[in-house]
Amino acid sequence: MTDGTLHAYLAQHPFFKGLTSDQLNLVASHAATVHYGPQQRVFKQDTTADKFYVLREGKIAVEVPSIGGEPLTIQTLGEGRVLGWSWLIPPYRWLFDARATAPSTVIVMDGEQLRRECENDPRLGYELLKRFAVLMAERLNAARLAAIKQYTGA
Repeated sequence: MTDGTLHAYLAQHPFFKGLTSDQLNLVASHAATVHYGPQQRVFKQDTTADKFYVLREGKIAVEVPSIGGEPLTIQTLGEGRVLGWSWLIPPYRWLFDARATAPSTVIVMDGEQLRRECENDPRLGYELLKRFAVLMAERLNAARLAAIKQYTGA
């Protein structure tokens, strides 16, 4: 995906709607397209979180690792979904694992660079924080429901 195509995709994505043209240009300047194969890890719990992802196609499972056995799947995300908020909140460590469950194409955003941009442009920081707060609540609620389901066997 060329930079222009990537920018156009982000401009139409609901997550980025409402950003100013300058803000969107800034976000897109820190984006790249990456491909993951089936079962390939996107990130691992308790490692440095310095990116976030927009899923173009494929499936990515958000999981909690288990001490022994299979991980607990919190959510399986598909096309258009945003993955990863830990890059924005100290101590910048992943709280979950993520792995592709099918061939997947994602837009990877450089979270470290975007944090710097947010420090320089508090309006951008506030706009992103509002969007990621919704994502955090959704992900944590999904974790709660998955834990209840596993505990009760429902």
